[in-house]
Amino acid sequence: MAIKNNILSQEEYEHNFSDIHPPFERLSSALVEANRCLFCYDAPCTNACPTSIDVPQFIKQIVSRNEKGSAKTIFDSNIFGAGCSRVCPVEKLCEGACVFNLLDEPPIPIAKLQRYSTEKAIAGKWDLYLRKKSIGKKVAIVGAGPAGLSCAHGLSLEGIDVTIFEKNPRGGGLMTYGVAAYKVTPEFCQDEIDWITSIGGIEIKYNSMLGRDFTLESLKTNYDAIFLAIGVGVTRELDIPGEELEGVVDAINFIHGIRSMKYSEIQIGDKVAVIGMGMTAIDAATQSKRLGAKEVNLIYRRTEKEKPCTDAELELARLDGCNIIWLASPAEIIGENGKVTGIKCNKLSLVEPDSSGRAAPKLTGETFTLSADMIIKATGQLPFSDLLEIEKIEHSKGKINTFDNQKTNLSGVFAGGDCVNGGEEVVNAVQDGKIGALSILKYLCC
Repeated sequence: MAIKNNILSQEEYEHNFSDIHPPFERLSSALVEANRCLFCYDAPCTNACPTSIDVPQFIKQIVSRNEKGSAKTIFDSNIFGAGCSRVCPVEKLCEGACVFNLLDEPPIPIAKLQRYSTEKAIAGKWDLYLRKKSIGKKVAIVGAGPAGLSCAHGLSLEGIDVTIFEKNPRGGGLMTYGVAAYKVTPEFCQDEIDWITSIGGIEIKYNSMLGRDFTLESLKTNYDAIFLAIGVGVTRELDIPGEELEGVVDAINFIHGIRSMKYSEIQIGDKVAVIGMGMTAIDAATQSKRLGAKEVNLIYRRTEKEKPCTDAELELARLDGCNIIWLASPAEIIGENGKVTGIKCNKLSLVEPDSSGRAAPKLTGETFTLSADMIIKATGQLPFSDLLEIEKIEHSKGKINTFDNQKTNLSGVFAGGDCVNGGEEVVNAVQDGKIGALSILKYLCC
């Protein structure tokens, strides 16, 4: 076994990382599906969307050949409507609520129709919004992810001058750095950011980190309000022997590498073990297989019933050839000469539900060992608790406390996205940004 790169041919890489949900290529194809829509009153699909996109309306506009109107309907609710059409877990949101599910019929492909309209707008650089004249108010936003950019767009439209401080060299947050490459590319993320900021009044300062390059106090001296959209931090440690061995990586850094390097440059093991069962774990596992790993095992401490990922994501992992090991947790990472050679796991059983409402795992006393040369940790991310303490921001276990529409305990400081909710969907972050913008506008008396 060995960790190496350049395992596959360029053609294989391109095939493995091609768009997993190809868009409609022709209007006629979109119309076939759009015309199936029943245009429900009080539509359950709209109610299921965290940003409340008027789904029947934008589909009806596609039917009437009003593609610009369709895109505008989507963007009015979700300025990241194009990206969300690619990454949203629609099977548990809009499409999962479609009434056709009750009739044992395939739901309307809402995401694909949404993608059809929004990607035309971005590719065509349609001018759908006109910014009001600057009113002389300035807002600082920390973080150029979906929450920060959503807030920035909402503020800029009303004539607020916005400066976004982003710690990375590119914006987009996890959309750019943390999503599987076969769902959305970094190039598309940049096009989406460029389109969102094209209304003007939004400046992004990259490689600028809160706590390193500036503080909240320094921002307060130059800005009328602040919106924090700092996301969450590093991956949780396993806290088991052998975690320091070469070949142990965290999922976020692993996916980050795939997003920022050529596929042939990414090192991957022959036998990979992924710890976790969330969306990030699935992305890490499936991409490991698509990079050329011969065997990938997903290890999760509960059963399929309690899994945090969606059924569709789990099915994707299975189709890619990943093995699923339920009721197991890592006990020790085994190695030789400083490198990973395997992982010892505890067998578990389930007892009464824990504080999360899910059945809690319990050790059975039995163990088993898997051969592995690469371990990917996808056990969730730790919030920036220490940073929040330094900046005197009230929080609950690292999640920023907000009240009355994204306000924090500090006057003029608002927050939204993963730093508040602990890590939900992109669409939830977009909604937080929308609400934050409205709250800041009210605070600024405009």
